[in-house]
Order: sequence, then C-alpha cells, then structure tokens
Amino acid sequence: MNFSINQNPVTQAAQECLVVGIYNQPSFEGELKELDEQFEGYLTTLVKDGDVSSKAKNVSKIHTFGKIESKRILFVGLGKQKELTFDLLKESIGVASKALKEMKVSSFSIALDTFVSEEMVATDVAHAFTEAFTMATYEFHGYKKKSNEPEVHVESMEFFTGFDAKEVETALQIGSAFGNGVNSARTLVNTPGNLLTSTKLAEYALELAKRYDFEAEILDKEEMENLGMGALLAVNQGSVEPPKMIVLKYNGRDEWKDVIGLVGKGITFDTGGYSLKPKDGIVGMKTDMGGAAAVLGAMEIIGETKPEQNVVAVIPSTDNMVSGAAFKPDDVITSMSGKTIEVLNTDAEGRLALADGMTYAKHQGANYLVDVATLTGGVIVALGEDKTGALTNNEAFFEQVLEASSESGEYIWQLPYTENDKKRVRGSEIADLNNSPGRAGHAIMGGAFVGEFADNLPWVHLDIAGTATTKGKYELGPAGATGVMARTLALLVERFEPIQSK
Repeated sequence: MNFSINQNPVTQAAQECLVVGIYNQPSFEGELKELDEQFEGYLTTLVKDGDVSSKAKNVSKIHTFGKIESKRILFVGLGKQKELTFDLLKESIGVASKALKEMKVSSFSIALDTFVSEEMVATDVAHAFTEAFTMATYEFHGYKKKSNEPEVHVESMEFFTGFDAKEVETALQIGSAFGNGVNSARTLVNTPGNLLTSTKLAEYALELAKRYDFEAEILDKEEMENLGMGALLAVNQGSVEPPKMIVLKYNGRDEWKDVIGLVGKGITFDTGGYSLKPKDGIVGMKTDMGGAAAVLGAMEIIGETKPEQNVVAVIPSTDNMVSGAAFKPDDVITSMSGKTIEVLNTDAEGRLALADGMTYAKHQGANYLVDVATLTGGVIVALGEDKTGALTNNEAFFEQVLEASSESGEYIWQLPYTENDKKRVRGSEIADLNNSPGRAGHAIMGGAFVGEFADNLPWVHLDIAGTATTKGKYELGPAGATGVMARTLALLVERFEPIQSK
C-alpha cells in the first residue's frame, strides 16, 4: 500500500474518490466550506435534506458532476465532535473502507483535515485511517476455485492535509503496521490445522525473525525432553506431528533487562484428547492457537515500530490428538518447573502447554509475563463474546495492560484471583497441582493454574476464547478470526514503564 501526502487544496484531489469526514455541527468549516463553495452551496442542501448524513458510522456517496477533479465524494459521518472517540473514529472509517472496497476503486484521496477536531489531532486521525482501512478490508480467501473476474485492490491513498507532513506520514505507517499485524494473526487463526502444524507455525516465526532481525530459537522434541518439558510433551503424546517451542527475542535496549515475556498458546488443533470434545464442539478447533497468533501479530508490529523495550515471545505448540500413545485422565506428569500435575481432563491441555511456556520465558530472562490463550469456554459464559477475561497477581502491571487494551479497543475484564482459587488448583492428593478442579469458576481455574508458573513475577493472563473469533461481520473485519490482542500486546510493549518494587 502506497501513501502520499499532498498539501495542495483538497479541491484539487483527482483520484477516483475523495473521502471526507463530516461532523454534526451548525455550518461547514475549512475544507468542507471550500468544497461547498465549489458545489455552489448544494452540499449544505444535501445535508439539510438528509441525503448526506453526519451520524457516526454512516456513509453517503455523491457524484461530483465535474464540480471538482474527483469523480465521487464519500462522506463519512462522525457525529458530534465531543462524542467522537478513537474507537468510534476507527469504526466509522471501517464502514467507509468497506464501502470503498465495494466501489472497487484502485486509488482514492482523503481530506484528512475534515476529520480533525479539537479532540482528535491529525496524527491520531492518520493512524486510525490506515489501521482501520487495513483491518476492515481484510479477506481470507480460503481454498475455493477462483473466478475469472479480475480483482481490484487499493494500490494507493493520497492524504490531503495542511498539518506537518512528516508527522502525518509516520502516523500512517504506524497505523498500517498495527492493521497488518492484526491481519497476519487473523490469517494464522483462519488457516486449517492440517496446513498450519507446529512445524509450519515455527517456520512462520523464523520468517518474522529474518524480516525483523529477531533472535530466534526453535526447540524440537528431543531438546524439550532434555529440558524436562513434561507438560507440553504430554499434550503431544498422541500426535504424529512433532511439538515445537518457538522463541523470538526483540532487544530494544542496550541491556537485556525489564524483559516483557509474551506467552501464546499454540495448540494447532484440539480434539480434547481422551476427554473428547462433542461433534459440534470440535469444529473450529483450528483456532485454538489464537494466543500464538496474537503474540506473532504483536511481534510483527513491534518489528515495524521498533519500541525501546525488550521482549521475548514464547509459543509452546502442538496439536492435541487421540491415539494409543495419548496422555490420559489420571496420568501424573512433571512440568519443566519440576511441579507435578495430576491430569483430570485432557481437554484442559492449553494450560499444560502454557505451564512449560511460562517457565521457559522465565528461563529466557522475562521479568514480566503476559500469557494469551483461547483457554476456556467458561470465559464466554461469564463475559460473552466481546470481552477478554483477565487474571493478575500484580495490579500495577495489570493497569498497564488495561490501558493498552482500552486504547486498542480490545476490551478486557478482570476476574477475581484469590487464595481459595490457588488452593483448588493445588488440590490434588497425589501431585502438586491438578489441571481441572471442576466447572465452577472454570475461567478462573484455568488462569489460576497458569499463574502457578509465574511464581513472583508480575503476570497477567488473557483468556481470548470468546474474542478470538466472531460469527458475523463487523466494522473492522469479516466473520472469522479477529486477531484480538495483537494490538494490545504491541501497545503494552510500546508504552511499558517498569514497575518499582516495594
């Protein structure tokens, strides 16, 4: 995607379409006033008659009939200036982006300054535009036979603005990086499990490492055995596909300190093992590596934006299959940390993989931990499908994660995490932990189990079982994978402030 900045009057825009923001206010100002003059006041009439709407997330298209160089104008309703949030701006741009896609334009212009207000500065608008456009126009083409109809893709955007061109261009690039990171995560989640094995996921991570000069390490089964990663290896026992422990390191500081560890669940397909999922529940389990996808999407954004932070990404990856060699309920396994685990449910496998992932992140020098996982159906029962559930052992660290999620529009809700919860996961009579203390507080129990491997490090658990996919189209994307938490993790890294120990 090519971006260009043009500081000429917007009336000179000569692309196929000109995109204009319109607020609900008494009269036109600035560029809108200039455009109205070119139309001899008819734009004002169109607004008064309701043919052009200023309501947020509404778009209106008109033909210019040669009044200006562009053939059409697409008006993007923004509502009242004081009520426009960054999220609502992106959603409004997302609706407009889908309209542009339907129009099949290959290039268009944006009157950037018509979106700017006292509450919304030019750089925020620029970031919002490229992030929202990139996300809203995403498609996963799948594997259907292609038609002969030629596809039209947007190849260039021209931004008309009177604001600082360098600052605007930087914001455009950052917004694009965030959108592309989300879309990469979406594609990973949408890919079938037979095509995205742990080996393929590792190969993808190595491609990222090569592109952005990350340090990379891929542990194979023998290396895991030597390190005692009995939890991840137990999940892998029933599979013909080898497991992988995927590690990427981004060094944004002179010293390897204050390292943020991002740990993503990478179960490429989950049958439930011997605790077999029902026929309806097993469909869609290709998405059980949504946490891994979020971490890799975040690493792509980090590679593009280059924040001054240290990050280690750790992805324990395998599928969870049924065979004569598969692990079973009543098995006792030993994790890399040395803690023993009584297996009461082989469908509670993600937390086992994360156990070794958390321990290995600490082994790689992580000082702070965030794990991301499609972990429990219980979080959907508790919070629905639009909120990610969270647990933490450190409120100061959680506040930074919460701020990042609020800015990205990826909402999280903190669940309680008490001593009673810890006692329940430590409730086995024959091992240090049990992996399934029962259905009561299911989402909390899953997170509490993972928390046993954080020890004293500040830790946040993010359960994205409800938010990793969506059943219907929405302003910033189609049905399917959402790429959730890629932006939140990247923003956390970008804005992170080390926590002062008391």
